[in-house]
Amino acid sequence: MTSPRRILVTSALPYANGPIHLGHMVEYIQTDVWARFQRMRGHEVYYVCADDAHGTPIMLRAQNEGITPEELIARISTEHQADFADFQIKFDHFHSTHSDENRMFAEQVYLKLRAGGHIATRTIHQAYDPVKEMFLPDRFIKGECPKCGAADQYGDSCEVCGATYSPTDLKNPKSAISGATPIEKESEHYFFKLGDFEAILKDWLQSGAVQSEIAAKMNEWFESGLHDWDISRDAPYFGFAIPDAPGKYFYVWLDAPIGYMASFQALCTIRGLNVFDDFWGATQAERNDTELWHFIGKDIAYFHTLFWPAMLSGAGLRLPTTVRTHGFLTVNGQKMSKSRGTFIMARSFLNHLNPDALRYYFAAKLNGSMEDIDLNLEDFMQRVNSDLVGKVVNLASRTAGFIGKLFDGRLADELHDPALYEEFVAAGDSIAAAHEASDSARAMREIMALADRANQYIDQNKPWSLAKTPGNEAEVQAICTQGLNLFRVMMVYLKPVLPNMAKQVEHFLHFGELNWESRHELMLQHIIQPFEPLMTRIEQTQLNAMLEENRSTMPEASEAAVPAPVIASPTASIEPIAPTITIDDFSKLDLRIARIVKAQHVEGAEKLLQLTLDIGSETRNVFAGIKSAYDPKDLEGRLTVMVANLAPRKMKFGMSEGMVLAASGAGAPGLFILEPDDGAQPGMRVK
Repeated sequence: MTSPRRILVTSALPYANGPIHLGHMVEYIQTDVWARFQRMRGHEVYYVCADDAHGTPIMLRAQNEGITPEELIARISTEHQADFADFQIKFDHFHSTHSDENRMFAEQVYLKLRAGGHIATRTIHQAYDPVKEMFLPDRFIKGECPKCGAADQYGDSCEVCGATYSPTDLKNPKSAISGATPIEKESEHYFFKLGDFEAILKDWLQSGAVQSEIAAKMNEWFESGLHDWDISRDAPYFGFAIPDAPGKYFYVWLDAPIGYMASFQALCTIRGLNVFDDFWGATQAERNDTELWHFIGKDIAYFHTLFWPAMLSGAGLRLPTTVRTHGFLTVNGQKMSKSRGTFIMARSFLNHLNPDALRYYFAAKLNGSMEDIDLNLEDFMQRVNSDLVGKVVNLASRTAGFIGKLFDGRLADELHDPALYEEFVAAGDSIAAAHEASDSARAMREIMALADRANQYIDQNKPWSLAKTPGNEAEVQAICTQGLNLFRVMMVYLKPVLPNMAKQVEHFLHFGELNWESRHELMLQHIIQPFEPLMTRIEQTQLNAMLEENRSTMPEASEAAVPAPVIASPTASIEPIAPTITIDDFSKLDLRIARIVKAQHVEGAEKLLQLTLDIGSETRNVFAGIKSAYDPKDLEGRLTVMVANLAPRKMKFGMSEGMVLAASGAGAPGLFILEPDDGAQPGMRVK
């Protein structure tokens, strides 16, 4: 056996501004399965995480609740850790970015970057709330779009026409916090010179540290040059003060990833470990062949694969061994939605369903890529009932019953089919490779193929029929002993995914703790404990009860950044009808079917995607404010509807030659491009 690996594993830090939901759980389950697998292989593994506890949203929510930010983040931390524990997420330590360790490391990293000449200062103009006496980030300003006049638009871009602009360009701007009209003020800000690390980042991105899709996407940022990154915020702000800069605070995204270091340092202190430098040292000799693995969602890949490694390099620290990125979670094929009741809180699930069931379902979907995964509730129920209850648990119950009833729990002294057992053991190498690659979907397929094979073996040998005839006792005992040994091998492979069930199985079989090498151990002439149900079927009534509880307990602003804005839209799910127009007004619009030939992100634009549209006779370049709702690769090839006779508009990022139509509204779950029925062709006019 090769020498044990030494691995530090992290998941992205949940924001301390609301409860954990099932979208969050995709990442923590994926990471936990991988970490548990590595532990079962005998490796030295540390899995740490923390709450991301700084920023304006937390400061404002605490004010709105009449408590201090420290009180808010302490309460949220307790809730988060309870949810994680009940989902069997086995952190070695869970910390907070609002900690002494994180303050120390944030200051150390910043001072090293400053000493290396990687920090610059310059004066910028910002919107300022004269009532709250604070500078306003773009998302805290709303007004009318300066291009199309749409109301209730954010301070950086219009979700209706896709235009981008400065907050100072908004018409009738209002602070989303106080409702006051912002004024413009100057402020000196501190910037991290990301471009200083271009060569290092290019080499690292091509080293195999990230998935190929991420490497390709990040390389797009080099084409126009890496821009300086604003790492400061003005008081009032809940965070850490920047050294030698009165009234300035570190932007939350500077100290958030440093929270990985802080949490690990806290773990080292608690356990009396002297290994921090082994995992964070810059040189190979300092690192002593350790590994650093980050598991993240694709929405924060930019920060973790550009800013974070650049910061580490500039501070004289090691770069991550691997950043493994996953996609988003949809529910029943659509974005998680509060209005549909599918924005499901972790606690709502836990109150009605077995957490191992969700762990298995997510594991059966995650393949190590950035693809989104779907929680289809009907499929979830059927798959768990079929795979776990109908195949795995059923194998144990049908064989253990004969062993307990006919042989007082004692297994035979030999297997009925040793060659079949060896097939199951040999399958562990392929399953291990799948687990290593975070392709748990493949691992689960291969395990369920073994389950099918084991159940076929029992069905073919029919111990229930043999037991009816005296003289067949030895064969019945050998067949059922074979079945239980096959079951135990499968539970070795499933243990990283099903920790609760694995504990029950270890008690039931009474043959020691399962590790990856346990697959080689035969249970013969051994007495097992009486069988008890390991998992019960999921019923529709449980799903209904979970959804109903989720609707009734849904926080009004569980993911909201700020209290309800003074200038918020009506809370009804349908927006008011606009003023009446005539048929002549409508006839001026030339609406055409368009095929999305290409879709891509727009560098520097928070909400825009750049679309190349085929309208039959020509192609058009259109910028659309739909980035929050769609991954570009999911749009290519689809049909939509565009305004073809809209005058071209010069934008910051280029010329936009039309407008894509999309639906949205106050209280609606997101943006939805309009799509024609099958049979429509590019260029057809919509009448």
